[in-house]
Amino acid sequence: MSTEEQPRSFPRRDAEGRILTLGDLLGVSLAGLVIGVLALVLFEWAFATMGAGDFGRTNGWLAVILPLWLFWDDFRAWEFGAARVLAALAGIAVGVLAGLLAAGLAAGLPPLVSGALAAAVCTVVYAVIWFHGVHWLARRTG
Repeated sequence: MSTEEQPRSFPRRDAEGRILTLGDLLGVSLAGLVIGVLALVLFEWAFATMGAGDFGRTNGWLAVILPLWLFWDDFRAWEFGAARVLAALAGIAVGVLAGLLAAGLAAGLPPLVSGALAAAVCTVVYAVIWFHGVHWLARRTG
């Protein structure tokens, strides 16, 4: 194996550590979201069986922790500049707004469900805006 080859891993990354495809970014971030939701459900079940509260009352937005970690890692892989900052700010603004809209539409559901739905919408919207935005802006700014 030459020094230029990267070991096979998922998500696939370039030499600088940036995620190569939108599919990889979405796949890993949504897998992290599912793991986060499952962890919340497990904790909710455990606390509900101990009588520490009703099931489904935890905020489902907490499921976004693992995707945020992935997004932060990809953000750091891009060299400092306006492209990564603008793409991240646009993704955060639109992603959170879309997530809040989804939570509002699902307001009748338990907080765990409506929050998890909002976190999923936020994750997908952020990933799409971040990936396309940072690549487009990086090409424009050099």
